[in-house]
Amino acid sequence: MSESIFTSSLHEFRKLNVLIFCGIMGALSIVLEYVGSIRLAPYARIGITEIPNVVIDFFFGPVTGGIFAAVMDIVKYVANPDGPFFPGYTLTAVTAAVIFGLFLYRRKLRIRNLIIAEILVKLICNIGLNTVWSVMLYNKAIAVILPTRIVTNLIQLPIDTMILYFVLKAVDRVLRPRLYEMMPGRRS
Repeated sequence: MSESIFTSSLHEFRKLNVLIFCGIMGALSIVLEYVGSIRLAPYARIGITEIPNVVIDFFFGPVTGGIFAAVMDIVKYVANPDGPFFPGYTLTAVTAAVIFGLFLYRRKLRIRNLIIAEILVKLICNIGLNTVWSVMLYNKAIAVILPTRIVTNLIQLPIDTMILYFVLKAVDRVLRPRLYEMMPGRRS
């Protein structure tokens, strides 16, 4: 019987080279938080800050990706508090990681899988959950927040999909062999 995708992803999290790579991607994520996004309103932002998270989801799956997303959401808030801390946004980050992990982990990179994952993340996480959290936090009517979120996500969908496709293709070709040649217990 083969291992489930969640069990396999959990096993990834226990490897030293995976933890080291997560640390490197975490540092990149913090840098991109400062320079890779533009805030349009308290409840709308566009940018490329999701790249390190999706790289982790792609290589190591939904469990490792979800843990990474939760930790990085909190670390990025502590490093650069932008409004009040709200655990709902952490839940959104974990949900997005699980979705990307389910569609990308241990699969050949296909644009179709990436598009489906992006659409689901944009609908469930960005337009759905984040809108609810913004309504709760900022006491704005959903009719004020929702149109902005829909427009930003429609604009970002093709851009994010293409950027992620080319980034994942490049990191898969360059990094995958190196990640696994440095595993503990292997001799060169």
